[in-house]
Amino acid sequence: MHGPDLVSWLLAVLTAASGGYCLSRLRRAPCAPVPAPAVPGTAPGRLHSHEADLAEGLMGFGMAAMAVAGTAVPGEVWAWVYGPPAVLLVLAAARRPDRRAHRLHHAVGALAMTYMALAMTAAPGHNGHHPAAGSPALTGALLAYFGGYALWSGSRLLSVSGGTAAVASAGLPRACRLSMGIGMFAMLLTM
Repeated sequence: MHGPDLVSWLLAVLTAASGGYCLSRLRRAPCAPVPAPAVPGTAPGRLHSHEADLAEGLMGFGMAAMAVAGTAVPGEVWAWVYGPPAVLLVLAAARRPDRRAHRLHHAVGALAMTYMALAMTAAPGHNGHHPAAGSPALTGALLAYFGGYALWSGSRLLSVSGGTAAVASAGLPRACRLSMGIGMFAMLLTM
């Protein structure tokens, strides 16, 4: 990331905290179905998905590492870190329709991280303070996607009602997804 150091460190703390929370959820009870769809016309989801928590936890820590050490690590290394999981998530989404949208979202995130890493190293004089890197059209499309995702997940977070248990089981994971969407948007904005 090539923004101010303070922003990089704040983003790293935010995404590492989100990633840590998601990974801590792996120790919890198995998945429990949601009794009714959250949004009319949609299929019921799950309160707790180990696959989603693992993907979001690793993405959070990866975003934190990239925010702090982005240009210090060669882009090819970042591409090998994010590229294979993106391919696996796309293949999993194609084979199993039950969580297709969620898997595709994680694949888009991993591909966006790969794109940012390769764009940073391809830019002339990649010392962290260079002009825009990457394709403006692709960067704009990713900005639109993650900006829309942040707005959508924020609106879902506002719709959480009920007691403390409902907020803890549904609100905190949604807050983590929101913070990672905002983090991805911020990282793309610095390109």
